[in-house]
Amino acid sequence: MTKKGRFFKLIKDYFQENIKGGLGWIWVSGMPAIGSLILVGNYFWLEKINPETLLDYGIFTFLIGIILGLALLPTTLTAICCGFFLGWAGFLPLVIGYLIATVIGYQIGRKLNPSFLDSFYEKYPKLERELSERMNHPGNLIFFVRISPIIPFAISNFIFASLKVRLRSILTVGLLGMLPRTWIAFATGKIATSFLGAKESINSPLHLAIGFSLVILSGYGIYRQFRKSRLSE
Repeated sequence: MTKKGRFFKLIKDYFQENIKGGLGWIWVSGMPAIGSLILVGNYFWLEKINPETLLDYGIFTFLIGIILGLALLPTTLTAICCGFFLGWAGFLPLVIGYLIATVIGYQIGRKLNPSFLDSFYEKYPKLERELSERMNHPGNLIFFVRISPIIPFAISNFIFASLKVRLRSILTVGLLGMLPRTWIAFATGKIATSFLGAKESINSPLHLAIGFSLVILSGYGIYRQFRKSRLSE
């Protein structure tokens, strides 16, 4: 069987044996898009959000963490909302909310996929050695996964949880990886004259060029990480 065939057989076996985990993957893959459509159609709700006290901002920060941790919204749209409706006052709650969301998403991923790797190792013993060698120093991998615009935040939480990457590393290195695209989305919302205009401007040539550059950087970084692991074998 080819490597490609083996990979698809692994995925098929996993979904057949772990329905709960499979539904979790489907949720984090599709729910942010559904939440985005609902929010865009009802964005006037956000105009009522006006935190004033420290307690208000604490509650707002925690809500961001829950919403993103449960994969109810994508991070890019959330950053645009914070920039447009709250301005600079919304940046710190957004960043802290990311950390809370990471913990929530990671823990959910661990609960839904407790034996994700074990079931694979049982059928393919060589996979454990190959993966452990490639995950020996996961810092670079975490950074480049987080910086990629095409790997959604919620999915990456599930990936890291399933691979049993240490949560501390995800919180520290992962946050650094998220800051560039978070800053771009937040600044887009901050300078926009309308919320829908801010959302549409993400598809402008400049933003697409930046996004493409981040994809290239991420892809190169992930490839280099696995390439170095192969050469060290």
